[in-house]
Amino acid sequence: MDFQLSDDQRALRSGMRDLLDAVFDRDRMRAAVERGGTLDRSLWRELGAAGFFALRLPEEAGGVGLGLPEAVLLFEEAGRALLPGPLVATHLAAGLVKGAAEGEAVVTAVDGDLPVAHLAEADAVLVGADALVGEPLRALVAAARPVRSMDPLTPLHRMAGRTAPPQAYSGVLHYEGALLTAAEQLGSAARTTETAVQHAGDREQFGSPIGSFQAVKHLCADMLARTEPARAAVYAAAVTGDPVEIAAAKLLADEAAVRNARDCLQIHGGMGFTWEADVHLHLKRAWLRSAARLTAAGAEELLAAGLGAAPKRFGSSAASGRRAPEGRGGG
Repeated sequence: MDFQLSDDQRALRSGMRDLLDAVFDRDRMRAAVERGGTLDRSLWRELGAAGFFALRLPEEAGGVGLGLPEAVLLFEEAGRALLPGPLVATHLAAGLVKGAAEGEAVVTAVDGDLPVAHLAEADAVLVGADALVGEPLRALVAAARPVRSMDPLTPLHRMAGRTAPPQAYSGVLHYEGALLTAAEQLGSAARTTETAVQHAGDREQFGSPIGSFQAVKHLCADMLARTEPARAAVYAAAVTGDPVEIAAAKLLADEAAVRNARDCLQIHGGMGFTWEADVHLHLKRAWLRSAARLTAAGAEELLAAGLGAAPKRFGSSAASGRRAPEGRGGG
């Protein structure tokens, strides 16, 4: 089996990176921070027009007709760019919620007892197997209260007087959501590694780049050593759709994102902790994602239960009318 990215997949990933560089550069990211994480609807529609949300819908349903491996590549780029918003929920709601595929609707999701991201701006909310819209959604928003978020790009609300399901989505969508979140974590881990290496080469102390010091070299090497196994795990899980492999991918990607951001902060020294630097934004987002959809404890339980058991496969497309990923697609 060939696990190298195909030319089409490389072009897809490159195209998404170019798009995000154009529509969500650092100035726009900082503008989003200043307005408290409020979503830019025009950006959301641009993502929809580019096929970000409809990527895995069949072509006859107005989608692109690709699979989970290709979706992972796009979400990796989104994580690299710190793109805000309920990207995973809206992607999974394509074909289920009107306007989600086109980027006309913003869809968020309830995830157990966790605060809900971007609730005030949502046009629909996934609650288990249901999508709340209209009056039920307005009642839900009215009863919720805003809570302080550690990530300035992710406004949060805590629901009141409602028993939430243990999972944001049911069945296959639960694991797909966890994998796409892991892909965002992977993109963030790769970006902080690049940022740390660049700073280590540019910053000088005692007449030499700090990257020439052994302690800094080791930190950068450790960051890469966490990122690449996480990449292999995420790409492989996208091919198989196996919940146990998705759990392993989420564990590795969460660790890489959080620890790489912390090491990147250390390499930047005191400057890394300032508001003007972007490193802390990656760390805060990584903390939020690591608590979402499939936590470390949940992933470890799933891995332990899977030891010695026959793998249980979820065709990522069969349950939702999407094309199953091909073996070549995982990278």
